[in-house]
Formats: sequence, structure tokens, C-alpha cells
Amino acid sequence: MDTVNRLVEDKPVVIFSKSSCCMSHSIKQLISSYGANPTVYELDELPNGREIDRALQKLGCKPGVPAVFIGQKLIGGANDVISLQVQGKLVPMLMDAGAIWIWNRTN
Repeated sequence: MDTVNRLVEDKPVVIFSKSSCCMSHSIKQLISSYGANPTVYELDELPNGREIDRALQKLGCKPGVPAVFIGQKLIGGANDVISLQVQGKLVPMLMDAGAIWIWNRTN
């Protein structure tokens, strides 16, 4: 868990992902669509990826990816992020974390 804490420290948005995971890809696209530039760790490409995956599961992420941290706080997986987006809470969280500074609704 110390490894996870070090990886999310001082970063507004962190996504733990696997390069072959379609849900991870969708969450990265969603967050990036608001102008955020998340730090992404592809666990299948890291030497300690399995260790990080186990630590994420101990934190409550089942499955371990995608795991999203905003403002160093674990938000959860894809369902949690999509739920925040539907409720209109994702953008304010990104703004509070300093991941985005301005957002224009264009609809």
C-alpha cells in the first residue's frame, strides 16, 4: 500500500490500468475529455504491477483496474467514476484536485 500511496502522491489524477482493459481505456478517455491529464500506470507493463494490483484489491478495488484516484483519494473503479459523471460530481472533483481549471459545457 505504501507503493500505491507513493505513486498517487502530489498528482491530481492517477489511473491504475491494464493496457488490454477496455474499461480502463474508457475511463482514461472520459477523464481526458474534460481536459485533465491523468498519470496512468499500466500494471501489465510495470515490473511490480502484480504487487500494485494486489494492494489495490486490498483497498477495495475489485477488480483491481481501473482504479482511479482524484486528489490522492481513491474514487474506485469504472462504475464509481461513471456514477460521479452522471451525477454531475466528476468535473467539480477534477477542479477541486487541480486537474482542470476551467470547464465549458457545450450542449
